[in-house]
Order: sequence, then structure tokens, then C-alpha cells
Amino acid sequence: MLTKESLQFLDDLKKNNNREWFQDNKKRYEVFKEDYHQLVSDFLDIMKPLDPSLELLEIKDCTFRINRDIRFSKDKSPYKSHLGVWMSAGAKGANRSGYYVHIEKGGSFIAGGFYSPDAEELKKVRKEIAFFYDDLQEILNDKNFKKEFGSLDVNENNSLKSMPRGYEKDHPAIEFLKLKSFTASQTYDISEVTKKDFVKKMSEKLIALKPLNDFINRALDTEEF
Repeated sequence: MLTKESLQFLDDLKKNNNREWFQDNKKRYEVFKEDYHQLVSDFLDIMKPLDPSLELLEIKDCTFRINRDIRFSKDKSPYKSHLGVWMSAGAKGANRSGYYVHIEKGGSFIAGGFYSPDAEELKKVRKEIAFFYDDLQEILNDKNFKKEFGSLDVNENNSLKSMPRGYEKDHPAIEFLKLKSFTASQTYDISEVTKKDFVKKMSEKLIALKPLNDFINRALDTEEF
């Protein structure tokens, strides 16, 4: 769990997102950072036994810098006013399927899967879906998965309007072959964050995504012939 003081720090940072305020509150940030790292450690303690592929992860592999990359953004706010925890078996910087926890006032959610693959990765995942659609359907029909996440995230920003090249429009997996990211998510109220069972509760939900992550990572590990 995070402390109320850490959530208040994020709240205040959102209202005062500038370098001068941040420097004046550097001690608060250091306390927040310790709290953040403890939260990640708590998640890893629970998630590693549930998903052995995460065994080698360290805290530094799962955290994000508070500085925003503003080079190509219209929003020049220098700092992130949210917190994220990313747990994936992929090496640092590698795009693999995994688990994500997002903490932000008015926008908290948990998610998992494969976000924004490059062209070659997208090709591999679509091929896996096309050839092993029964496997994917079994994963999505699992009682725990359906209870927590319903299905994969599908929206106009995440899906092509027409079929990708090389696939028939009547393919049974048409809805998923059109996706550009392969994720599932669930929102929650930020009040959950300060509860003692927050990490345990969210980990129990996240682990329902393990079969989906395994399916996607299997596709990424397959050599093209």
C-alpha cells in the first residue's frame, strides 16, 4: 500500500508541475520514492511465486522515472503526477507482455498484455492468433479472466477499421486480428491504494492475465521460418 502522504504528494505535484516547486519539495519526493519502491517490492513478493517468469525482476526493473519525456509533447509539464508499476519477464526496455498497475486520481487501473508492438512483433502476435485462435478463446473464456477483465480491450484507437493484410474478413478471430495492442484492463478507485490488502487484492486480479501473457510471449519467442 501507499501512504496518504504519497498520494498527497502526487496531488500537489499535479497542481504545481514545475521545477521550482519540485526542488522546494525534494524531501517529500525522496519519501515518496521510498514508498513507491516499497510498493513495488510488495508486488514482487506476491507475484513472483504466482508467475515464475518474474523471478529475476528487481525493483529497478519495474519502476518509472518521474521526469516526463517532453521532446515531442505539446504538454511541457516536466513531471509525471501518476505512479506506475510494470512487471514483465522481458529485459529492461524490451517490449514484452506483462502486468501493469497505474495509480492516478480519477484514472487508476490495472492491466496486462502487450501494448503498442512494433511491426514485426505485431505480425508475430497476429499469426499466433490466426493459427491458434482456439487457445486464445480458451484463455478469454476462463471464468476468472471473464470475471475480472471481460475480454481484450477494443476501441477505435486500438483497432483497425478493416482487416490487416493477409487475413480473410470472415476469419473467426477477426475482432482480435484487427487489434494494434493486446491488453485487458480494469479500473479501480484510488481509495483502494491505502488499504492494507491493496497489493494482495490487485495481484489476485492480475494473475488472471498470466495465460494471456504466456500466449503472447510464446508468439514473440517463435522464430520465423
